[in-house]
Amino acid sequence: MQKVSEGAVSSGNKKRPGRVRWWIVWTLFFSTVTNYISRQSFSVLSPLITSQYHLTHADLGRILGAFQLSYAVTWLLGGIFLDAVGTRIGLAVAALWWSVMNILTGFAHTVFGFAFFRFMLGIGEGFNWPGASKAVAEWFPREERSLAVAIFDSGSSVGGALAALTIPWIALAVGWRWAFVAAGALGLVWLVVWLRVYRPLAQHPHVTPEEVALIHAGQDAAAASQERGVRRWLVLAKDRNVWGIVLGRALTDPIWWFYVFWLPQYLSDARGFSLKQIALFAWIPFVAADIGNFTGGWVSGYCIRHGMSVIKARIWVCVLSCIPILAGIPAARVHSPYWALGLICLALWGFASWSTMGLTLPSDLFPQDVVATVTGLSGLAAGLLSAAFTVLVGILVDRFSYGPAFLAAGLLPLLGTLSVLALIRPRPVKDASLAA
Repeated sequence: MQKVSEGAVSSGNKKRPGRVRWWIVWTLFFSTVTNYISRQSFSVLSPLITSQYHLTHADLGRILGAFQLSYAVTWLLGGIFLDAVGTRIGLAVAALWWSVMNILTGFAHTVFGFAFFRFMLGIGEGFNWPGASKAVAEWFPREERSLAVAIFDSGSSVGGALAALTIPWIALAVGWRWAFVAAGALGLVWLVVWLRVYRPLAQHPHVTPEEVALIHAGQDAAAASQERGVRRWLVLAKDRNVWGIVLGRALTDPIWWFYVFWLPQYLSDARGFSLKQIALFAWIPFVAADIGNFTGGWVSGYCIRHGMSVIKARIWVCVLSCIPILAGIPAARVHSPYWALGLICLALWGFASWSTMGLTLPSDLFPQDVVATVTGLSGLAAGLLSAAFTVLVGILVDRFSYGPAFLAAGLLPLLGTLSVLALIRPRPVKDASLAA
């Protein structure tokens, strides 16, 4: 039936399907870019702020951990909120919130002040990925879904790279407080664009019937689940696929947060980099991660187009992506800072490929009206474990060195991948409406 529908799109209509869905996903890409510039602003400026206020690594761990705590909780609550009010309103509110909070961070001058505004920032930023995943589930057929996720998720790498490149220069030119203001202002610009570009599929004024037919023909999961209220949560809690996604992400995400939050400080502490040198080099690993996003998305899409089942393609990309992640372990031991950066690049390339699959699986396995909830639940677990890991890194560095943190960051994703292999199973198309 599905092949007949796809054929009708190509042979029964002379018009080619429109491109509205790609405009939407690139708008989501820029949402992720501005999101990451805001969250990275403190990490990039941490060597300067640490020196000015005499902060310890434990202080930094508490400040960064405050962000991750609220960010983790908002992944879940934000996912539920987005499923209730829709992607357009949910992401608009979130972008306004995180932009204002990042601007206000520029007024902080104590550990408590920085931690408070980072905590408030995390409340807004936790909406981005559940909302973007929900939009992809609504707007993309299954064979395009991993590429769409790769596009919006790659904004994290681009945003991290741009933050590393630009924030130090703004701070050196006009002061570090104005760097927070500039980063927050970008989110307000994005908000205006988002409200003009995005509408739900059934309401969008520019989507063509051909594009709607293409999207519907390639969606296996039901648009709405059969369960409501508390029973929906009970069914989700018993679903092994939910736990495979949750454990996979919870045991893999800490590697990303370790490099995102601690890389500038590591380059300053262990490699002697100045703020200018951090601006020159700290962006490179994020480019490697950006390539990893598209590597994972392209490879899984290629496998699906050549006959491999959707879930099998996603899982095997996760398995293969673990190999380069291990390169982070010797990064702390090599003598040359440039070899260390090269190994970190390889590790982040593997992580980003894995992450693209982890973010795609909810839309592959669940109805559209619970995709944000399942994604949010996995984000909650990942954020809580990552917050604990961030605080632990600060303690380890104060007492020992960065070595144990690099080791843990290399090994945890192996456990996450084992969880995916053990728990996730393809769901028959006829049962898709029962997924939640």
